[in-house]
Order: sequence, then C-alpha cells, then structure tokens
Amino acid sequence: MSNSSVKRLTFSAILVALGILIPMVMPVKVVIGPASFTLASHVPTFLAMFISPQVAVIVALGTAFGFFLTTPVIIAFRALSHVIFAYLGAVYLQKHPNIVMNRKQFFIFNAVIGVIHAVVELAVVSVFFFAGNMSAATYEHSFLYVVVGLIGVGGFIHSMIDYSIAFYLGKTLSKQFDFPVFTQAKSKEKELSSITF
Repeated sequence: MSNSSVKRLTFSAILVALGILIPMVMPVKVVIGPASFTLASHVPTFLAMFISPQVAVIVALGTAFGFFLTTPVIIAFRALSHVIFAYLGAVYLQKHPNIVMNRKQFFIFNAVIGVIHAVVELAVVSVFFFAGNMSAATYEHSFLYVVVGLIGVGGFIHSMIDYSIAFYLGKTLSKQFDFPVFTQAKSKEKELSSITF
C-alpha cells in the first residue's frame, strides 16, 4: 500500500468519525419544527471533497452508516443522499482546483453544490412525506412549508454555511497537510505567476 493510499485511508477514517460525532455533540443546533440543522454536520464530507472523489464517497457512506445506527431512518437517508453532491463536487474540484483561489468562483461553486445538496435531500424527504412516514406534527404544516421551505431552502443555507466552514478549515489545514485540491491550486498559481514575470 502506497504512502498516498495510507494518507487517504487515514483521512477517510478521521472524517467519517467526525461526521458521526459532530451531530451527536455539536451544541449549535437550529430547530425550526419539524426540521433541525446542526452547525458543521456536513463539514467532514465537504473536507473530503478537497481530497478526492473516492474519499468524498467513502466519508458520505461512512457518515450515513453511522446515522443509520443512531438516528431515525429519514435522517439516515438524507445523509446517504450526500454521496451525490460529495462525488459531483469532488470530481469538479479535482478538475478545477483553481476555484479555491478565486472568491467569485468559490461562491458560485458553493451555491451550485448547495442547490444539488438541497434538491437531493428534498427528493428524499418528499418520498417520506407522501408515503405518510413522518411524524404527525409534520403534517400539521403544508408540503411547501416542511419540504420546500425547511428542507429545501433551509438545507441550501445550511449547506452554504457548512461548505464555507469546510473551505476555511481546509485552506488552513492545507498549510500542514496535503489536501490535493489546495495543493494543485497553489501549484497552478505559482506556475501562472512565474509565467507572468
């Protein structure tokens, strides 16, 4: 096993553990019945996107597995849906690492990932909502309020906040550890600056 594979495996294990632990211990939670949003709960998955698509998928799957063991099934399926945005985002970041060096591109990427994230979770919750598998309190409100408003719009905002946290954390950690997207972006930036002078 190569040194690179060991590093990726280690990062994956640490991020999966954090992905399971953060929702359990994070004191900052916004509850807007019947939805709740835990600050930084997506950060490990977003950090994995800066490493590789494989690590992003492993972390999303590992986190979802932890949720299947500890939370209601609807939350676990929402966590499982993260595989989609994690994979797509990681592939795009791998092909376009310079996004992390450009504030405008960073914001656009964050918004697009937020939309994908929210739409996929909205689809999962819609299935549960229309199947009648949610709490009685949920049905006191309309589909628009619960699913579109709370899960869709609320999930989009939550995603944007967590991605921003992950970005700044990843940028800081990349000074000490190899986060390939940041490493490639810095390398390309150096190449461009050497060509300009």
